[in-house]
Amino acid sequence: MRNAWSNKLHLFLGARPPLNWLFLCLVSVLVVIALLGSSSSSVYDSLNASVRPDIYTNYRRLKEKVVSDYLELRSLGANGIRDFDLCGKKRENYVPCYNVSANLLAGFKNGEEFDRHCEVSRDQQHCLVRPPKNYKTPMTWPIRRDVIWSGNVKLSKDQFLSSGSMTKRLMLLEENQISFHSDDGMIIDDVKDYSQQIAEMIGLGSDTEFLQAGVRTVLDIGCGFGSFGAHLLSLNLMPVCMASYESTGSQVQVALERGLPAIIGNFISRQLPFPSLSYDMVHCAQCGIIWDDKDGIFLIEVDRVLKPGGYFVLTSPRSRKERNSMGLKKGSMSIPFEEFTPKICWNFVAQQEDTFIWQKAADAQCHISSKQNTVPLCENEDVPSYYQPLVHCISRTTSKRWIPIHSRSSGSFRSAELEVHGVDPEEFFEELDFWRSALRNYWSLLSPLIFSDHPKRPGDEDPLPPYNMIRNVMDLNAQYGGLNAAFVEARKSVWLMNVVPLGARNTLPVIVDRGFLGVLHDWCKPFPTYPRTYDMLHAKGLLSHLASEGCSMINLLFEMDRILRPEGWIILSDNVGPIEKARALATQLRWEARVIDPQNGSDQRLLLCQKPFVRK
Repeated sequence: MRNAWSNKLHLFLGARPPLNWLFLCLVSVLVVIALLGSSSSSVYDSLNASVRPDIYTNYRRLKEKVVSDYLELRSLGANGIRDFDLCGKKRENYVPCYNVSANLLAGFKNGEEFDRHCEVSRDQQHCLVRPPKNYKTPMTWPIRRDVIWSGNVKLSKDQFLSSGSMTKRLMLLEENQISFHSDDGMIIDDVKDYSQQIAEMIGLGSDTEFLQAGVRTVLDIGCGFGSFGAHLLSLNLMPVCMASYESTGSQVQVALERGLPAIIGNFISRQLPFPSLSYDMVHCAQCGIIWDDKDGIFLIEVDRVLKPGGYFVLTSPRSRKERNSMGLKKGSMSIPFEEFTPKICWNFVAQQEDTFIWQKAADAQCHISSKQNTVPLCENEDVPSYYQPLVHCISRTTSKRWIPIHSRSSGSFRSAELEVHGVDPEEFFEELDFWRSALRNYWSLLSPLIFSDHPKRPGDEDPLPPYNMIRNVMDLNAQYGGLNAAFVEARKSVWLMNVVPLGARNTLPVIVDRGFLGVLHDWCKPFPTYPRTYDMLHAKGLLSHLASEGCSMINLLFEMDRILRPEGWIILSDNVGPIEKARALATQLRWEARVIDPQNGSDQRLLLCQKPFVRK
């Protein structure tokens, strides 16, 4: 009998006794833990329930670690999982869809070769974009607003001596750091004076009154390296830097490294990924755009994204001393404004030195009754503004969202405003309550505590989330912007790029009307930003949406790895099937990953990941 049992045991173990014994031990431990923990509270409370600050105890960490390690060992099988390789050095600052050589071969010209063409650039490789040799973890906020590591961005020394944008020159190179202020405060004062000048030109006593005048969101075109936007942030405004892709030295990359909102975009041949009536002010200081090109079609695109009563601010270099009766310079790019702006119902407000300001009409009737208006109204406005060709027509004049900036309510949305968007108030406020609770739970998870078994992580103590190490956050499936609203209410020092996936319900107008930043994006394609520019990525339900759209999950995770900085965080919420698949892929991408079961009876799971700092 004893020999027979020994033979059965030998057959069970087979040729690889250690791994099977480990499986047997792990299963036994799981059974014991399940029995001991049957009366204990859940690992992660339901997101709709009241929240306890001490979500994880040693027992809960042990239980989850045993479960995850068992699943990981089981998935290894006979051959194990092979990690993906690192990309070559040439891809350190790689941005997909911007390949001038390929675009020229495809027949694009007249500037369109510098535009975004994902249909041409099919050079995506399944490799991990490595950080530069001298890359360091960004400084905490708000220090990083004024000082960044020079090794984290791609800039040449010649760019520090260039004669470009005013805000582009306002920085100093000091050893391995770039500083955006001087000891005597001269640079900061220059930006403040410029902001004060704009405020006075639109009839305000101070730039602190921008909010009272209805100016909350500002699109800063060709923003230099973000000094003007940094000042606007100090006034509680929400600016977003938008500049063209640059292969050597990027305004967008530097702005994001400073913790300032920024995105790659340009005025060439396609509409911007923003909905109509998005911004209260559009600003261009020596941004390099020839505004009178193509019969004013670029100004029409500005008009599309500008809210009623919003301002267009242009600061251009002086070309001739001679001026006409309106104060606009003859023989320069400014003359067409005098002829063209009345045709799109813009009123000239003021001019001081090289700065000019126009205001978009607050009354939509101007476009119907004005005899000077020769620009037709758009007929088909149902197509989302996602890199569609530029159009020579005025949009959204009959929209219920046509609300002048000075007439909008401040603070939270009202039921009447929700009705404009066709949103059920009960659904809207339920989502907000959900994200208030979810954020508190998320913040408890964003610490090395969840990965305390890792050799680099402390195991005995329970550390708090890293202080102000999370600044740039992207919500890849933003819905109504509820997570953004929860961050604002909790007074977290972060800003969100709210992304509404193409193919999902277009809730982006709701997001921008709440005063938040947002874009449309097709997650089957790369996002227009540089590598290592976000500290945290969040997505609820995106994996299931991708499956319905026929997109590749592995391509999405590689893209997330590209835009996430080393030691940045990822939170994915979805059904158990997509989450388990994502977890297996996350292991191959070298992410530290844990699946968390809310244990609220649903099929929902959280996948919490942290990207490691890998150089080779």
